[in-house]
Amino acid sequence: MPSPEHERREHIRLKLKVPIEIYVDGSDSPLRGATSDLSLGGCYLETIFPLPIGTNLELKLPLEDPLLVLGTVVTSDPQVGNGVRFSRILPEDLEQLCIFLEAAEKQE
Repeated sequence: MPSPEHERREHIRLKLKVPIEIYVDGSDSPLRGATSDLSLGGCYLETIFPLPIGTNLELKLPLEDPLLVLGTVVTSDPQVGNGVRFSRILPEDLEQLCIFLEAAEKQE
């Protein structure tokens, strides 16, 4: 039986480690990290120092072209990481992310 968390998700998440730059509102220098999973609607960021729920972020993923996404922290797990829901992504970046995820899914 799927977990309640899985039922809330609109998109399937793939277990993918993708390097990522994280820009927090009010900061000029990025935090660097990696995703542990990724979907069209969000990702999980592995970090020892998780950000508080509600923090707005700008994320930069180095795919074929750099992909820029705005997101909001929706879960915060001490010494583990953050769940991030994407709140804004340009149509061309969404298309690139979709192609990337489809290719990754075929490799699993």
